[in-house]
Amino acid sequence: MPHDPQALAELAGKTMYERDPASQALGMTLDVIGPGHARMRMRVREEMLNGHGTCHGGYIFMLADSAFAFACNSHNANTVGAGCTIDYLSPGRRGDMLVAEASEQALSGKTGVYDVVVSDQDGRTIALFRGKSHRVAGHVAQVDEGDAHAAA
Repeated sequence: MPHDPQALAELAGKTMYERDPASQALGMTLDVIGPGHARMRMRVREEMLNGHGTCHGGYIFMLADSAFAFACNSHNANTVGAGCTIDYLSPGRRGDMLVAEASEQALSGKTGVYDVVVSDQDGRTIALFRGKSHRVAGHVAQVDEGDAHAAA
């Protein structure tokens, strides 16, 4: 594995994003990744609106869940969600650029806790998400010891 945790997080993020058609299809981008941290964004499109003319909560949840997934896999250990909650605080509107900032709060053994704040382009908090993770077998990206510097 690369000795540089940042290089490893970037490799894991790149590898995961390339294999993530769901996030790609919604136009999500992975803007920042580091050990235990990820920031993703998504523009609210017309087809994401609900009957009230605001962003459907499922899309907000998907953005938060994707940021959570990238943050908890940033250590390059295959990690899945074990549970989560979300609180919707403000509506997202058509054209808004939603940003999900995921941060590791605790990591012990095979379990972790991550908080995700979803906000709009003006910094207004749209939702708060908390996810619990569980590590499973394997790695996101395969890296040889000798590739430590090449992975950066």
